[in-house]
Amino acid sequence: MLGNLNVKPYSSVILDHDGSDDAAVVRLDNGTLIIQTVDFFTPVVDNPYQFGQIAAANALSDIYAMGGKPLFALNIVGFPINDLPKSILTDILQGGADKADEAGIPIVGGHSVDDKEPKYGLVVTGEIHQDRIWKNSGARPGDALVLTKKLGTGIIATGIKKGVATQDSIESAINSMSSLNKDSAQELREYHVNAVTDVTGFGLLGHLKEVCENSNVSSKINFQDLLFLDGAKELAMSGVMPGGTKRNLKSVEKVVSFSDHLSEIEQLLSADAQTSGGLLISMPMKDAKSYVKKVNNQTAIIGQITEKRPYLVRIH
Repeated sequence: MLGNLNVKPYSSVILDHDGSDDAAVVRLDNGTLIIQTVDFFTPVVDNPYQFGQIAAANALSDIYAMGGKPLFALNIVGFPINDLPKSILTDILQGGADKADEAGIPIVGGHSVDDKEPKYGLVVTGEIHQDRIWKNSGARPGDALVLTKKLGTGIIATGIKKGVATQDSIESAINSMSSLNKDSAQELREYHVNAVTDVTGFGLLGHLKEVCENSNVSSKINFQDLLFLDGAKELAMSGVMPGGTKRNLKSVEKVVSFSDHLSEIEQLLSADAQTSGGLLISMPMKDAKSYVKKVNNQTAIIGQITEKRPYLVRIH
């Protein structure tokens, strides 16, 4: 959308909206590189404090996905001030503040508007080294594809709204969505990395499509290697499916090839719209095997980058 605007170019801008990277990078006069992102959304869980934590973790993820170090943040708030108790807003903000503190940064201010539905998120500013900017381009044939969180948050969030999600599935989704990508990114700095992005609203397939397009390559995924949160498959099989997940699958149908043995439910599971998802990494196979052993048990090698083919993603 911004690409249609008449926007003056600036030599200080390293990365902006022209690409599909996770954050913008700007060079200051002294040569320091600043990285900045913004993200906010409506509640995905019922608990206001947990919503604040999830929204903050989701916003911070863009900084980690590009190899940056967050420095400080600003709140972005929409809230029906005359319709809901102010204590709910306090809990949301406290959740965000505690998650920012876990990331080691202060929230120094923000802006709020009266809105008919609660919305919350952060503007996050950080710093990044010129030689350590991770982009969602540069993937090379032979690279392993690594995903650092399990899938299924969109399906479980829909199950929560419908009142059919089990307590175990709710807890697994909340724990995943509120978990920072900080440690995964920190450990990744010890390895050779060719491309990185985080998996959010467009789902695994949508974000992998972008990596392949930007890198002029294709990829293959083994469905059996995809890890799903507790209860996600069961909810999907019972008919619980977010509209965003269905749209994700529709949007990639021309560039993704599925093996005949994969059911429609399995195809949708692989396209599930994520909130505060994991890092999707393209890196040499040797490095990937070592990395997976060192990080959390949600991390797995899910596939491989190949030479360019008629499709961008093949799932078998």
